[in-house]
Amino acid sequence: MLLQQLVNGLSLGAVYAVFAIGFTLVFGVMNVLNLAQGAVFMWGAYVGLEVVGRLALPLPLAIVAAAVAAGLLGVLSELIVFRTLQRRGAHRWMGMVGSLALARILIGVAQEVFGTQVVRYPDNALAGASLDLFGARLQWLQLVSIGAALTMVLALALLLRLTNLGRAIRTIAFSETVGRLVGIPVDRVRIATFFVSGALAGGAGVLWSLLFQSVSPFMGDSILLKGLTVLILGGLGNVAGALVGGLLLGLVEVGSIVAVGSGYRDAVGFGLVLLILIVRPTGLFATIETKRA
Repeated sequence: MLLQQLVNGLSLGAVYAVFAIGFTLVFGVMNVLNLAQGAVFMWGAYVGLEVVGRLALPLPLAIVAAAVAAGLLGVLSELIVFRTLQRRGAHRWMGMVGSLALARILIGVAQEVFGTQVVRYPDNALAGASLDLFGARLQWLQLVSIGAALTMVLALALLLRLTNLGRAIRTIAFSETVGRLVGIPVDRVRIATFFVSGALAGGAGVLWSLLFQSVSPFMGDSILLKGLTVLILGGLGNVAGALVGGLLLGLVEVGSIVAVGSGYRDAVGFGLVLLILIVRPTGLFATIETKRA
C-alpha cells in the first residue's frame, strides 16, 4: 500500500511540478504571473487528443505536438498582453489582468471548437497495463508519466545551465538592465522564455489527461490554482523549489486521501502550504532577501 500510494503521489506531483516550473520560469524573468497558463495547459491537452485521436499518431508525438502548440500560445500571451502593456507604460501587474482575460478567451474558443463535454483519450497499450511489484500493482501509465515529467524537467535544467539561451535567461532574471548592458537581445529571450513555459504547460496537459482520462475546456482552472500554490511553496522564481514543491504537494494530497478521505484532499494540501508559509513566508527554498529566479 505504501509503494502504491508513493507512486500515485509522485505521478500527480510530477504533473504539478512540470506545470509550476513553467509558471516559475516566466515569473523569474519578468516578475509577473501569466494567468493564461491554465488555458495553455488545457489547449495542450486538446492538441494531444487530436494527434492521437484524429491523426492516430503515437503518444510521444502527441506530447511533442502539444508542447509546440502550447509554446506558441505562450508566445502569443507575451506578444499580445505583456509586451503590449509594457510598451504602453501600464503597471506590470496589469499584465496579470490581461493574461486572465486572454485565458477566458482561450477557454471560450475551446468550447466552440471542442464542445463543453468531458472527453477522454482513446485507449492505448499503456491504459490498462500494470506492473506487480512487492505486492503493489503499479500502472505503467503512471510510471511513464513520472519518467516523461522528469525528462522535461531535466531538459529544462540542461537548457538553463549549458546553453547560451539558458545563461541569457538567468542573466535577465537577475537584472534586465544588466542583460541589456552586456548585449543580450532581451525581447527575443523573453519570447523564448514564454515558449518554453507554454511548452511545459502543454506537456503537463497531456500527462494530466492520460492520468485522469479527462479533457474539458475548464480543466486548466484547478491546475492554475495548484501551480500558484507550488510557485509560492517552493519560493517565488525558484525552479528547483517548484520541482520539490510540486512533488511534495502531490504526495501530501494522495496521503490525505488515504488518511482522511478524498473530501479533505485540498484542505489538507492547502493547510500544509499555509503552515509552511507561516513558518517560512518566503517559501521552502528562498532566502529572506528574495531574488528573482
